[in-house]
Amino acid sequence: MEGKRDFDHLTQEDKVMISDSWGKVYANADDIGVPILIRLFATDPSSKQYFSKFKDIEDLKELEKNPHLKNHARKVLKAINTMVENINNAEKVTSVFNTLGNSHALRHKVEPRYFKVLSDVIVTVLGETFTEVMTSAVAQAWRNFFTAMCANFNDVYQEVGWNGN
Repeated sequence: MEGKRDFDHLTQEDKVMISDSWGKVYANADDIGVPILIRLFATDPSSKQYFSKFKDIEDLKELEKNPHLKNHARKVLKAINTMVENINNAEKVTSVFNTLGNSHALRHKVEPRYFKVLSDVIVTVLGETFTEVMTSAVAQAWRNFFTAMCANFNDVYQEVGWNGN
Protein backbone atom coordinates (compact mmCIF):
# COMPACT_ATOMS: atom_id res chain seq x y z
CA MET A 1 0.00 0.00 0.00
CA GLU A 2 2.26 2.67 -1.32
CA GLY A 3 -0.27 5.23 -2.54
CA LYS A 4 -0.67 8.60 -0.86
CA ARG A 5 -4.20 9.33 0.29
CA ASP A 6 -5.33 12.85 0.92
CA PHE A 7 -7.98 15.51 0.59
CA ASP A 8 -5.73 17.83 -1.44
CA HIS A 9 -8.30 18.34 -4.18
CA LEU A 10 -10.65 20.02 -1.69
CA THR A 11 -10.52 23.80 -1.65
CA GLN A 12 -9.44 25.56 1.50
CA GLU A 13 -13.01 26.85 1.76
CA ASP A 14 -14.33 23.25 1.59
CA LYS A 15 -11.93 22.21 4.33
CA VAL A 16 -12.98 25.09 6.60
CA MET A 17 -16.70 24.39 6.07
CA ILE A 18 -16.16 20.68 6.74
CA SER A 19 -14.15 21.32 9.90
CA ASP A 20 -16.55 23.96 11.23
CA SER A 21 -19.69 21.93 10.55
CA TRP A 22 -18.15 18.70 11.82
CA GLY A 23 -17.46 20.23 15.22
CA LYS A 24 -21.17 20.77 15.68
CA VAL A 25 -22.02 17.30 14.36
CA TYR A 26 -19.38 15.40 16.33
CA ALA A 27 -20.49 17.10 19.55
CA ASN A 28 -23.70 15.10 19.00
CA ALA A 29 -22.00 11.89 17.85
CA ASP A 30 -23.97 9.61 20.16
CA ASP A 31 -27.24 11.03 18.87
CA ILE A 32 -26.42 11.03 15.15
CA GLY A 33 -24.45 7.82 14.53
CA VAL A 34 -27.25 5.32 15.06
CA PRO A 35 -29.74 7.23 12.87
CA ILE A 36 -27.12 7.27 10.10
CA LEU A 37 -26.70 3.48 10.20
CA ILE A 38 -30.44 2.89 10.51
CA ARG A 39 -30.97 5.06 7.44
CA LEU A 40 -28.23 3.14 5.63
CA PHE A 41 -30.02 -0.14 6.31
CA ALA A 42 -33.38 1.33 5.32
CA THR A 43 -31.91 2.79 2.13
CA ASP A 44 -29.92 -0.31 1.17
CA PRO A 45 -30.97 -3.34 3.23
CA SER A 46 -28.22 -5.47 1.68
CA SER A 47 -25.66 -3.37 3.56
CA LYS A 48 -26.71 -5.08 6.79
CA GLN A 49 -25.26 -8.40 5.62
CA TYR A 50 -21.79 -7.35 6.79
CA PHE A 51 -22.78 -7.05 10.44
CA SER A 52 -22.91 -10.53 11.93
CA LYS A 53 -23.91 -9.28 15.38
CA PHE A 54 -27.15 -7.68 14.22
CA LYS A 55 -27.74 -8.53 10.57
CA ASP A 56 -30.73 -10.75 11.45
CA ILE A 57 -32.61 -8.07 13.38
CA GLU A 58 -35.36 -6.99 11.01
CA ASP A 59 -37.17 -4.47 13.20
CA LEU A 60 -35.34 -1.15 12.80
CA LYS A 61 -36.68 0.12 16.15
CA GLU A 62 -35.21 -2.92 17.86
CA LEU A 63 -31.99 -2.49 15.91
CA GLU A 64 -31.67 1.12 17.12
CA LYS A 65 -31.24 -0.19 20.67
CA ASN A 66 -28.63 -2.80 19.77
CA PRO A 67 -25.32 -2.12 21.59
CA HIS A 68 -23.29 -3.54 18.68
CA LEU A 69 -24.94 -1.10 16.29
CA LYS A 70 -24.24 1.78 18.67
CA ASN A 71 -20.63 0.69 18.94
CA HIS A 72 -20.19 0.54 15.18
CA ALA A 73 -21.87 3.93 14.77
CA ARG A 74 -19.31 5.40 17.18
CA LYS A 75 -16.49 3.80 15.17
CA VAL A 76 -17.77 5.27 11.91
CA LEU A 77 -18.03 8.75 13.37
CA LYS A 78 -14.66 8.44 15.10
CA ALA A 79 -13.02 7.50 11.78
CA ILE A 80 -14.62 10.48 10.06
CA ASN A 81 -13.52 12.66 12.97
CA THR A 82 -9.93 11.48 12.57
CA MET A 83 -10.05 12.28 8.84
CA VAL A 84 -11.55 15.72 9.45
CA GLU A 85 -9.06 16.55 12.22
CA ASN A 86 -6.23 15.55 9.88
CA ILE A 87 -7.71 16.88 6.65
CA ASN A 88 -4.36 18.54 5.78
CA ASN A 89 -2.17 15.69 7.04
CA ALA A 90 -1.73 13.25 4.16
CA GLU A 91 0.42 10.90 6.26
CA LYS A 92 -2.26 10.43 8.93
CA VAL A 93 -5.09 10.27 6.36
CA THR A 94 -3.15 7.66 4.38
CA SER A 95 -2.75 5.57 7.53
CA VAL A 96 -6.48 5.76 8.31
CA PHE A 97 -7.52 4.85 4.78
CA ASN A 98 -5.03 1.99 4.59
CA THR A 99 -6.16 0.53 7.91
CA LEU A 100 -9.89 0.87 7.23
CA GLY A 101 -9.66 -0.06 3.58
CA ASN A 102 -7.62 -3.14 4.36
CA SER A 103 -9.98 -4.38 7.05
CA HIS A 104 -13.13 -3.67 5.03
CA ALA A 105 -11.73 -5.29 1.89
CA LEU A 106 -9.85 -8.27 3.28
CA ARG A 107 -11.44 -9.14 6.61
CA HIS A 108 -15.02 -7.93 6.25
CA LYS A 109 -15.19 -8.21 2.44
CA VAL A 110 -17.41 -5.14 2.13
CA GLU A 111 -18.12 -4.16 -1.45
CA PRO A 112 -16.64 -0.70 -2.05
CA ARG A 113 -19.95 0.62 -3.41
CA TYR A 114 -21.24 0.74 0.16
CA PHE A 115 -18.89 3.62 0.99
CA LYS A 116 -20.75 5.73 -1.59
CA VAL A 117 -24.13 4.64 -0.24
CA LEU A 118 -23.03 5.49 3.30
CA SER A 119 -21.63 8.84 2.17
CA ASP A 120 -24.92 9.82 0.56
CA VAL A 121 -26.82 8.76 3.67
CA ILE A 122 -24.53 10.79 5.93
CA VAL A 123 -24.99 13.97 3.89
CA THR A 124 -28.76 13.44 3.85
CA VAL A 125 -29.06 12.76 7.58
CA LEU A 126 -26.77 15.66 8.48
CA GLY A 127 -28.81 17.94 6.24
CA GLU A 128 -32.04 16.88 7.94
CA THR A 129 -30.64 17.01 11.46
CA PHE A 130 -28.39 20.05 11.34
CA THR A 131 -30.40 22.38 9.11
CA GLU A 132 -28.71 25.48 10.51
CA VAL A 133 -25.26 24.07 9.72
CA MET A 134 -25.77 22.20 6.47
CA THR A 135 -26.27 24.99 3.99
CA SER A 136 -26.10 24.05 0.32
CA ALA A 137 -22.44 25.14 0.22
CA VAL A 138 -21.56 23.05 3.29
CA ALA A 139 -23.44 20.05 1.91
CA GLN A 140 -21.49 20.37 -1.34
CA ALA A 141 -18.22 20.54 0.61
CA TRP A 142 -19.23 17.31 2.36
CA ARG A 143 -20.11 15.66 -0.96
CA ASN A 144 -16.64 16.65 -2.19
CA PHE A 145 -15.10 15.21 0.97
CA PHE A 146 -16.95 11.93 0.57
CA THR A 147 -16.10 11.72 -3.14
CA ALA A 148 -12.44 11.91 -2.13
CA MET A 149 -13.03 9.39 0.65
CA CYS A 150 -14.60 6.90 -1.75
CA ALA A 151 -11.78 7.39 -4.27
CA ASN A 152 -9.21 6.76 -1.52
CA PHE A 153 -11.00 3.59 -0.42
CA ASN A 154 -11.22 2.42 -4.03
CA ASP A 155 -7.45 2.93 -4.34
CA VAL A 156 -6.81 0.82 -1.24
CA TYR A 157 -9.14 -1.90 -2.51
CA GLN A 158 -7.30 -1.94 -5.84
CA GLU A 159 -3.92 -2.11 -4.12
CA VAL A 160 -4.95 -5.09 -1.97
CA GLY A 161 -6.26 -6.90 -5.02
CA TRP A 162 -9.97 -6.68 -4.19
CA ASN A 163 -11.93 -9.18 -6.21
CA GLY A 164 -15.08 -9.38 -4.13
CA ASN A 165 -14.24 -12.69 -2.44
